[in-house]
Amino acid sequence: MILQSMFRVLVIGIFSGLIFTLYTTTNTRLFNTFFATKSINRTETTLFNDRSSGIVNDQNHRNAHEGEFKQNEDESTSRKLADDVRVLVWVMTSPSHLPVQAKAVKDTWARHGQLVLYFSSIDNKTFPAIGLNVSEGREHLTAKTMKAFRYIYENHFNDADWFVKADDDTYLIIENLKYFLSGENYSEPVYFGQLFLIWSKPGLDQVFPCGGAGYVLSKEALRRFGEGARQANCAGDYGGEDIRMALCLEKLVVRAGRNHDALGNSRFHQETPAVHINGLYRWWYYNRSIEAVRKGVDGLSDYTVSFHHVTPADMYMLEFFIYHLRPYGIPIQLQELNNKTFLSKLESVRTFPKLISKTAEFSNASEIT
Repeated sequence: MILQSMFRVLVIGIFSGLIFTLYTTTNTRLFNTFFATKSINRTETTLFNDRSSGIVNDQNHRNAHEGEFKQNEDESTSRKLADDVRVLVWVMTSPSHLPVQAKAVKDTWARHGQLVLYFSSIDNKTFPAIGLNVSEGREHLTAKTMKAFRYIYENHFNDADWFVKADDDTYLIIENLKYFLSGENYSEPVYFGQLFLIWSKPGLDQVFPCGGAGYVLSKEALRRFGEGARQANCAGDYGGEDIRMALCLEKLVVRAGRNHDALGNSRFHQETPAVHINGLYRWWYYNRSIEAVRKGVDGLSDYTVSFHHVTPADMYMLEFFIYHLRPYGIPIQLQELNNKTFLSKLESVRTFPKLISKTAEFSNASEIT
């Protein structure tokens, strides 16, 4: 027995020594990822821990490789958009989502925005998040949305010209959003997003912007909401928040605008990139879409604005692919996809909206997530 115990101790000691040696002498991604990665449901993800400084700070990355960057990257257009197109983005989140999901938003795409606010049910001054004093749960999303837009109207109306609602599992490409909005007039009562039909019956063509894809209110639309939502008896706390918001805006004579680019490709997306590329849509997507549903990359705008259902790990991955990965030697040329003349021709050959009758009246968004 003594010999067996000594043998076990010897084996454990040798194994521990090998592990320690491997740890101190190896810098492979496989080893680091294996030991650094935590469950996505824990308080903090470190899936990209060995690259975090490179992913979350573009300027640090540039400073570290200053001599490797050539002068053929013209940033004047993006800088002009940053100055000329004033956008406020607010993110709907919750206390339990702050440590992982909302943190992933904060670490990735939110860094590219000039004014990003986080709204939760209670205040969190550390994150920070603004508390709306609304109970958590899908059944209370309408109240959170209405209160958030009310807060922005009362406290930030003059800080921006466009006001965007996003979820904490939405990934936004801020530069593409600003490019799209640079071709629109914020003085018009209009909102933009991926549009679906509220009802599937012919003749009932009321649309709504799917909340997960993110949607944008113009300054005039927010003004009408701030001044008239209460008088218009907009829903307080029931139903799908995106549908209730659309019905409220309709009462305030705010119209839905088209979000497609000049080639007819979509910019706002309710699903993940994989779902859109592979066409893995659920039944309601076909029933409610105002357009013929397209599959594959040819249906996605090169200047896509958003994707939904994006996990925290995938947010870091998208951040790398969008803002860091470059094909060497291939110049990136700008496309004029806000071409209004082309869009007006496009309108004459596309049906808006596309009415399909397959199911009964649809009065809430419980099936659209």
